[in-house]
Amino acid sequence: MTTIPNSSSLPVAWWKSSASGAQSDCVECGLLDGGAVAVRDSKVPCGPALVFGRAALAAMVGAVATGAL
Repeated sequence: MTTIPNSSSLPVAWWKSSASGAQSDCVECGLLDGGAVAVRDSKVPCGPALVFGRAALAAMVGAVATGAL
């Protein structure tokens, strides 16, 4: 995992989950060259982003879904 201090500097198109609706407490994701995925807080578009490899992100999402995290 890598931290990017200003996520607006990344050359990605950000998207939110369709399940987030009009809620303001969402994360956004963006695909980077090479297959990595950047994740940021949708309320702070110039704030930091975390960059994960796809396998690491899938493992984290799976752990959250099963209640392990």
